[in-house]
Amino acid sequence: MSAVTIIDPAAILNEIDERCRVAAANLPQKLESSDALSTVCFRVGSNHLVAELGEVVEILTFPEMTVVPNTRSWVCGLANIRGKLLPVIDLNRYLAGTGTAVTFRTRVLVVEYHGIYSGLVVDEVFGLKHFSEEARIDAVYSDERFREYVSHSFRAGDHEWGLISLFTLVEAPQFLQTAV
Repeated sequence: MSAVTIIDPAAILNEIDERCRVAAANLPQKLESSDALSTVCFRVGSNHLVAELGEVVEILTFPEMTVVPNTRSWVCGLANIRGKLLPVIDLNRYLAGTGTAVTFRTRVLVVEYHGIYSGLVVDEVFGLKHFSEEARIDAVYSDERFREYVSHSFRAGDHEWGLISLFTLVEAPQFLQTAV
């Protein structure tokens, strides 16, 4: 007769876990900055702006849309995004009175907040950027038309990036009054 070997699965898993921990001790560690703000960077007219990453649900290329009659000039229309109707607003026309020229760089930032689902047309999106507290500028934002929604700015390279609150923007009474 042969001897029966008893295998303990828990012991084997514990041994593998210990070997992984020993091997991982020599790997470089990811250092996270707790004061870094993750943002989406974009341009509206000549304004370089950022919005907190959590305020942007999605970034779309400029969609096909249906024009809605008897709405304000800054309402571009309604777009069907995966079966959901998205009101699309020209952010530059809304804030500065000048319409956005649609190009291959034009994007729509989708915001969803407290039941408000809107798309905001911007000239272009530059991507994600992380700002440290040292880059913060507490001075009043340079473009007065945007100041109501820009709390402060960050300095990066040659640009002042205004931190715009898209949640405050979409909740503003004048933003919600789209009918003429």
